[in-house]
Amino acid sequence: MNPMAIAYLSIGSNLGNRYDNCIRGRKTVDTLDQTRVVATSPFYRTEPVGFLDQAWFVNGALKIETRLDPFELIDGLKKIELLLGQGEKEVRFGPRIIDLDIILYGERVVQTDRLILPHPRMHKRCFVLKPLCDIASGIVHPTMEKTMEQLLLQIENNPGQEVRVYVKGDA
Repeated sequence: MNPMAIAYLSIGSNLGNRYDNCIRGRKTVDTLDQTRVVATSPFYRTEPVGFLDQAWFVNGALKIETRLDPFELIDGLKKIELLLGQGEKEVRFGPRIIDLDIILYGERVVQTDRLILPHPRMHKRCFVLKPLCDIASGIVHPTMEKTMEQLLLQIENNPGQEVRVYVKGDA
């Protein structure tokens, strides 16, 4: 049996009832074999990044304990996306019912075609770092050797990265 690991996930949606999609995603992650959600950030209404002609997202972060290795975990997350109605993503960074990404898996560094850890763009995205800081501001990026809070401070005022606290019922 694998040892227990701490991992951090990003969760987001910008199709349908975005907040409810994220809540369903969180609940479903909690049902993964040998995995338990131990913290959930507040949710945020966030400006799209990369592909701008789409609705704003609802994003958050999850802290999980898992005995799944990183590859088993990403496979489980992809199955959850399919279960919740997310088909093949037609446009990179485009609209989605649910998006689940591994941001950090302990201090593991992985570079494969299937998975890159830490997430390769996390340090450039307020929609990832802001909710992550709510639950783990002091953890250190395994290769950049900066805390999540330090990474967020470097980019939080960048144009095109607006992050607002989500108020249920926001459009």
